[in-house]
Amino acid sequence: MTPAAPTMQYLALDIGSSSIKGALLDLERLKIGQTVRRACPAATPGLPPRHFEIDPDAVTRVVQGILEELVDRGDAPAGIVSCTQMAGTVLIDKRGTPLTDYLSWRDQRVLDDDPSTPGTWLDSLQVKLTDRQRAELGGELQTGASCSLLYWLGGQNRLPTAATPLGLGEYVWSRLCGAPPAVERTNALGALDLTSGDWHHGVLAELGLDRLVWPPLIEPSEPLGAVTLADRQVPCFPPLGDHQCALLGTRLEPGELSLNISTGSQVSQLSRELTLGSYQTRTYFDGQFLNSITHLPAGRSLNVLVELVNELTRELDPGHDPWPAINRAIQRAPETDLEADLAFFAGPLGERGTISNIQVENLTVGTLFQAAYRNMAENYRRCAERICPAADWKRVVLSGSLPQNSPPLRQAIEREFRCPYRVCDGSEDTLWGLLIQALVASGQMPDFTAASQLVRHTFSGRDDR
Repeated sequence: MTPAAPTMQYLALDIGSSSIKGALLDLERLKIGQTVRRACPAATPGLPPRHFEIDPDAVTRVVQGILEELVDRGDAPAGIVSCTQMAGTVLIDKRGTPLTDYLSWRDQRVLDDDPSTPGTWLDSLQVKLTDRQRAELGGELQTGASCSLLYWLGGQNRLPTAATPLGLGEYVWSRLCGAPPAVERTNALGALDLTSGDWHHGVLAELGLDRLVWPPLIEPSEPLGAVTLADRQVPCFPPLGDHQCALLGTRLEPGELSLNISTGSQVSQLSRELTLGSYQTRTYFDGQFLNSITHLPAGRSLNVLVELVNELTRELDPGHDPWPAINRAIQRAPETDLEADLAFFAGPLGERGTISNIQVENLTVGTLFQAAYRNMAENYRRCAERICPAADWKRVVLSGSLPQNSPPLRQAIEREFRCPYRVCDGSEDTLWGLLIQALVASGQMPDFTAASQLVRHTFSGRDDR
């Protein structure tokens, strides 16, 4: 019997904040194969408040282990693609040796007071730049951005001249490939001049960051180097930003509006032209841009309400899952005029939530969550109109765990938007995005648009409503 020919396989890695996930990608059958998941190494203990750092070599070791395990399970891989948590920074010297830990995107040290100014380090950074410069950065100069953290290091005289700043994924692959580092533009968050597609040298000079050696920017189909696996040199392609990679995995098209809803949520829309506004703008693929509003209230805020209604029950039964009862209560509840504002955590919609217009007859578990879902839908509509004032999207794309698992939330969104929508099933959007990158990197498809359309047409009709 003739053995089956090996498939064209790539290895995919998602270097996330809570876990690191790897999978085998079958490019011939357009399938995601076996997956391996490991916890992301814990933050360095004993740091000052607001500081959040991770040993980048510990992350590298986890990635190496996942690669070796995947190679043992499949055919010889033809390449490696990945995405990584965005922002944050780690400094290396000219030999590639780390000079710092990875200062995570979750690090908020720039909210500490700057002793040389009346405000915080973030305030003093912002006033050094013009409105135009901040817009050219896509509105991304926030607490965990690389430039923000590097500016803080400079203020502490801890910014070595000629060091190179990298994101976490870029560091990992530079170490594993033993190659000079490079950055794909979706990971140049908060330091890229969107008008030129290059590092924003004017901003870097203004912030005193021009003494650093900024790595070259490369295309997503351009190899970084090669990783030795099972005595073979396997080409490795640059990591993508995880936000753009996840939306790529939803096969988002121009004219669609993306609502990604999980622990947090984002509203996003593709644009063929650079249009800067009161939102975030990020590079995408094939010369497109992604206009977004991120950090909107979603699962984390809903959990505040869940903890409230489940507090007494949890004392009697710590393992009790309240969601089935909550969903039944929502279905039974009549239309309500109870109001909920889920801005319990700092974000673009505020930092103080409320429950209001309470009357004796309208405060129940069902009406509370009905009001919460209505607030989420209204928030998404309001943010969508900031991104696209004409409101001319043709369809809404729902991704993330909440739309999949909550029919009442989908109904609230449908009532608010009154247009067709599709739900992206499953939890592997980033892996689908990496499969699309692999199709381009392998030369099987000419660009990301064509690769996305191929995957979309192969699975058409499965998630449309």
